[in-house]
Amino acid sequence: MAKGEGKHLYRRICALIFIAVATAMFMFVWVRFARSHNNTGYMMGKGNLGMALILYVVTFAFTGHALRAFSVGVERKAMIMASVVLTAFTTDAVEILISMAITGQFRYFDELLWRYILLFLVQSAVLGLIAIPMVDLYRKIFPPLQILEVYGDAKHGLHRRINGIRYKYHIAEMVHYSISEEDLKDRIEKYDAVVISDVPPEYKNKVLELCLDRDKRVYLAPQISDIIIRYSEELNVIDTPLFLCRNTGMTVTERIVKRIFDIVFSFIALIVTSPVFLITALAIKAEDRGPVFFRQERCTVGGRRFMILKFRSMIVDAEKDGRPHPVGEKDDRITKVGKVIRALRIDELPQLINILAGSMSLVGPRPERVEHVELYTAEIPEFAFRSKVKAGLTGYAQVYGKYNTSALDKLKLDLIYIMNYSFLLDLQILFDTVKILVQKESTEGFTEERISEIHDGRE
Repeated sequence: MAKGEGKHLYRRICALIFIAVATAMFMFVWVRFARSHNNTGYMMGKGNLGMALILYVVTFAFTGHALRAFSVGVERKAMIMASVVLTAFTTDAVEILISMAITGQFRYFDELLWRYILLFLVQSAVLGLIAIPMVDLYRKIFPPLQILEVYGDAKHGLHRRINGIRYKYHIAEMVHYSISEEDLKDRIEKYDAVVISDVPPEYKNKVLELCLDRDKRVYLAPQISDIIIRYSEELNVIDTPLFLCRNTGMTVTERIVKRIFDIVFSFIALIVTSPVFLITALAIKAEDRGPVFFRQERCTVGGRRFMILKFRSMIVDAEKDGRPHPVGEKDDRITKVGKVIRALRIDELPQLINILAGSMSLVGPRPERVEHVELYTAEIPEFAFRSKVKAGLTGYAQVYGKYNTSALDKLKLDLIYIMNYSFLLDLQILFDTVKILVQKESTEGFTEERISEIHDGRE
């Protein structure tokens, strides 16, 4: 069996275990409820039990697949655990309504709710603990891929970032694209995969062909044009393949649906999080008597400017010299309360007001400072493409990047979102936003070197 097939088989087995354990726990709770309210014998009928079982399995499997809960060996442990917990939460929430519909016992909603809350808590603990040995065993059975990197003239440190996922990848050798074709063939034979990074198009095609001939997997660091082409539409109107890039952005219907969702979600979220608003405001005020909110000019759709709202997490006048100062990894300007609310992302909550007002959306490119937009656009003219949609509280780059991800990589991630937009993608990003709360590196600050590069315009 090929290594790739073995990995897929292992993940399927893990998925079946997750589904079986979660379903068994659900059926235990459901049957006990049905027996205690089985006045007519209807609820304990084989048809109802079978329907409840099938619906739970299908819902859990579908949700788990969508949230990548079964991506054992692909995602980090914390992400797998968070995904499984979110899957259980979503499935249990759906099953509250399904259980009442099957039994017709809507008057028992309160009792069902508490039963499912307890079920969810127990499932979260059990499934989370199961995930740990699953991932450990995967890493023991399937060692990291040994990879050859073919790089160009630009310095990007891609190998350091890939090697940072040491349980999955290892850049064993790096060669410049000027290497001879014969030497490249010999090197490709030695490794499991090849990474192509920032090489001329004609050379990239050559490497792809060599890898295709040798059944070697290839990882590509895409150019902006690659991203645009990837989400093009295939046309078969003549005897030559054509790709159509519409480049029209969101449709009117998509914008209306997105705006309605923003209004409803932000309004409800403001009500639900109002106690957090109050506690945070009191804590900030009590620490140094300074203002509760921090306001700063940012850019949104079409380059329009607006004042973003955040809970103040730094000392008053943190940028009194008027120059932007990105937050460092160990920044002494962050207050004690600020450290807590930044770690928990509570400092971002006031942006729900920006969303309700229409300056921002729930999902979209992160609103950058005016100074940074001007700087990045001067270096990377395509950076302006991010303004094709409204800035967001969360987004593709926030979920799959880091706080200190470079401007070019942020642009590439945001372009993937813009070119591939759908309402379902927005929902996926919102779920993934919850998952990244367990990732410490997603809030990783700028190093001193990166801060200097930004100030000097060399990022």
